[in-house]
Amino acid sequence: MPLRTLDSLSFSSGDRILLRCDFNVPIRDGVITDDGRIRASLPTIETLRGRGAAIVIASHLGRPDGTVLSEFSLRPVASRLGKLLGTSVGFATDTVGPDAQKKRSALQAGEILVLENVRFDSRETSEVDSERLEMATQLVEGTVGFVSDGFGVVHRHQASVFDTARLVPSVAGELISAELGVLDRLTSHVDRPYTVVLGGSKVSDKLGVIDNLISKVDRILIGGGMAFTFLAAQGHKVGSSLCEVDQFDTVNEYLSRAEALGVEFVLPTDIVVAEKFAADAQHVAIGASGIEDSVLGADVMGLDIGPESAARFAELIESSRTVFWNGPMGVFEMPAFAEGTRVIARALTQMSGLSVVGGGDSAAAVRALGFADADFGHISTGGGASLEFLEGKRLPGLEVLGW
Repeated sequence: MPLRTLDSLSFSSGDRILLRCDFNVPIRDGVITDDGRIRASLPTIETLRGRGAAIVIASHLGRPDGTVLSEFSLRPVASRLGKLLGTSVGFATDTVGPDAQKKRSALQAGEILVLENVRFDSRETSEVDSERLEMATQLVEGTVGFVSDGFGVVHRHQASVFDTARLVPSVAGELISAELGVLDRLTSHVDRPYTVVLGGSKVSDKLGVIDNLISKVDRILIGGGMAFTFLAAQGHKVGSSLCEVDQFDTVNEYLSRAEALGVEFVLPTDIVVAEKFAADAQHVAIGASGIEDSVLGADVMGLDIGPESAARFAELIESSRTVFWNGPMGVFEMPAFAEGTRVIARALTQMSGLSVVGGGDSAAAVRALGFADADFGHISTGGGASLEFLEGKRLPGLEVLGW
């Protein structure tokens, strides 16, 4: 049964539609530092407004665990959404309480109301079916349909993602449809050479992706903190770098499988090491096989791939026809350790074919480093959901929409 999409949802002008977005954006001191996920929701919102819907938006922000915390309020999101749309956007100070009920009932055709953080209500993430259903019933009250457009949460079995879709006619929004189209090209209809670039801190976060894709790709490039588990598993000393000793057997098995399959598995040959985890720390590039021989001493930590590795990775990326990248190559937030990530991002903008930035820290990194969304074939909003899709897992928030 195919995914139900927005054009199949029937409603009249003035009808209320519940829209689940993913507005889990970074906020520092009350200021949104990356509004990519908000902008990604605009096509669906504009489509619904154009058809005269009165739009009630539900979303989460952070992990407040059922507690009302001001730093996780969606009020700044509602304000930014209004500026992006060039219209007034209402905000309810609760999710299903009296303020939400009053403002929902007053909504007119084309108007928008953002509800307060759904995760302020512990029922949103409850493992008790009846509790989630109770909250979902309150969320859809007075609505004639549900549009799911928060791709970053479709792997969650939560009230505003899964249970709401079972109570009223439900469809996927334009963002989810677009994300699935790209992911299909990464798994079923691939132009080759196909290269996957993985970074970030922990190799354990990416094991499922490697396991599922190792037989489907031509190359896997490993950077970031996860590289040190691979290097250490091969017998190299890595100082005080991030390292998951319990994954040695697993990563060595992946290296053996890759060799048997003819898949090129590329690890860094040089590393930028520092004496401490700090933006102003002394640092130097050194061969990956001699990290502890650095002039800075044996207790150094690797915080970026080195220039030789970055150049090699860029060469392989630019010669590819399909590239999926998830996870920065280093601590990109610190200028001294951002160059590896910058080189990878630039290479994706220069390749001929489909370049996909896999959401999360990768998306934040390219924007922080001055790249525009339009520089890439696609910037996912998915993060963990994209990874689980590529692991071959079933996603409850999509299955409930017919996928």
